[in-house]
Amino acid sequence: MIEFLEFFKESINTLRLNKMRTGLAILGIIIGIGSVIALVSIGQSSQAAVTSQITALGSNLITVSPGAQSSGRVRTATARKTLTLADADALKIAALSAVKAVSPEYSSRLQVVTSDANTNTTIYGAVSTYSEIHNLKISGGRFITDSDYNSNSHVAVLGPTVVEDLFGSSSYNPIGETIRINGQNFTVIGVTVAKGSSGMTNSDDAIYVPLSTAMKQLFGVNYLSSIAVQAASSDVMIQAQNQIGYLLLARHKLTDTTKADFTIRSQEDILSTASSVTGTFTSLLSGVAAISLIVGGIGIMNIMLVTVTERTREIGLRKALGAKKKTIITQFLFESVILTFTGGILGIILGIAISYGYSRINSSVFTISPTSVLLAFVVSVVIGIIFGWYPAKRAASLQPIEALRYE
Repeated sequence: MIEFLEFFKESINTLRLNKMRTGLAILGIIIGIGSVIALVSIGQSSQAAVTSQITALGSNLITVSPGAQSSGRVRTATARKTLTLADADALKIAALSAVKAVSPEYSSRLQVVTSDANTNTTIYGAVSTYSEIHNLKISGGRFITDSDYNSNSHVAVLGPTVVEDLFGSSSYNPIGETIRINGQNFTVIGVTVAKGSSGMTNSDDAIYVPLSTAMKQLFGVNYLSSIAVQAASSDVMIQAQNQIGYLLLARHKLTDTTKADFTIRSQEDILSTASSVTGTFTSLLSGVAAISLIVGGIGIMNIMLVTVTERTREIGLRKALGAKKKTIITQFLFESVILTFTGGILGIILGIAISYGYSRINSSVFTISPTSVLLAFVVSVVIGIIFGWYPAKRAASLQPIEALRYE
């Protein structure tokens, strides 16, 4: 223990002789460790945000889209017309055991104007079950009802972003106001609760109107852009997908599943894809940050080699007085480990600070992985040993007489 303290004190005193050099050596490790922790944290935070946003799209959600699932090929206009209201009605009438609710949908972008403002936003043709399936909450007024759908009513429910764009503030109460969509008047009957965007979808920047009105009067179409289905529970998601698929294949008179003119995706599929993408991106960034750790280690090795050169006569004197090779190696390794240990601690603090700042600025979840912190700490010490070994061994290998003659 006493020998350990002696090595420690001597290492600290040696490193303090050239504060600038010591500081620069530590800085490389700080940047490397801090980058790894911060990027892993930001990646996990982003992954949690994506998961939350996708989950917010609906509970046990299954989406049926027109056109076959393709690999890099763009679906043709014809392929996008393969789902109809009759398909959605058939899913309801069939009363599939694994299906709880069905929502036929059509969406496209249109210009919306008021007397003072205008905006281009997504118009969703929806039915009463849309809000339940997509977890869409209403902050004021009401959502579209079966009565609105059956009577082709000119009513609209606005997202908070649309309210702000058209009326100047998202806190404004637009219920009862009249807006014009594609030259037709609509009365605002409700406003949705803010949910935020998820990928290409932003339910806040949207207007919801009765599906019948959207298809017949706004867009003049007789097909759907999608059918949203809510499974009875998370345990029967696959069963629900199979039931939906077989029913639609039968309706479209198709016997070969590879020739299906529709695509079925579950919430789990989307989550898996999103998690895979964010995970790969995080790994890539962490790999880039890890390179800076190696660069920092090389910097420490260079510093230690310079130190060996500067202390050649001192090393020769110590060996002439009986210092063992092991003692010389231990001394230089101590100095190297102290540099990386200090840099590692400061790097951990920097990484946590950056992660916290990022979460505050972006209003995201503050996530720190204990594994990444522990790994960064261990790596900092290992780097000190690995990159300190060669300079230490070189110092210990010097011949006393040659070292004393060194100028």
